[in-house]
Amino acid sequence: MRKAFAFALFAVLFSAGQIAYAHCDTLDGPVIKAARQALETGNVDLVLVWIQPKDEAEIRSAFAKTLEVRKQGDAAKELADMYFFETLVRVHRAGEGFPYTGLKPAGQDFGPAVRAADEAVASGKLEGVHTLMTQTLHEGILHRFHKVLETKDYKPDDVAAGREFVEAYVVFLHYVEGAYETLSKGGHLGAASEEETHKPQCGE
Repeated sequence: MRKAFAFALFAVLFSAGQIAYAHCDTLDGPVIKAARQALETGNVDLVLVWIQPKDEAEIRSAFAKTLEVRKQGDAAKELADMYFFETLVRVHRAGEGFPYTGLKPAGQDFGPAVRAADEAVASGKLEGVHTLMTQTLHEGILHRFHKVLETKDYKPDDVAAGREFVEAYVVFLHYVEGAYETLSKGGHLGAASEEETHKPQCGE
């Protein structure tokens, strides 16, 4: 039971991380927004923050080529911009340890967590993120706690009912323990390691 819960928790965190990273693949995501601003202003520094230092030369070269081709007309500009977007996102995702799977259309919904995080960064206010996380955790704990209360008063000779209580208790206990350990110590929800702080990452 404990291993099953740990695996389930890891799967949730991993899939959430995948969603956040995929946010950088979209044409209206933060990486492409930075790329558009860089191309319009001619300031490559606006996109260098999204890549690792070792990849800077590749992006500078792609940027210079794109600016040159853009001068040849609207059709060339569109193709050059797309080339630069794809190069930048590919290099950015490689730096995060994820494969490049192509640019995604604008307007995708990555769920309430990504929306709340983006709104917090844009507004400088954390209330939305705090409310979402608090409510989600509260509801998860409350649901499992009620199941424990519903099953705890079983008759001593009712083994089946007793097992139902034990299962509810174990699920509740491990949910609380797992949530606490994740939030306080590890994974993408905890404090970033020194190595992680050197990597520009999306959606955190």
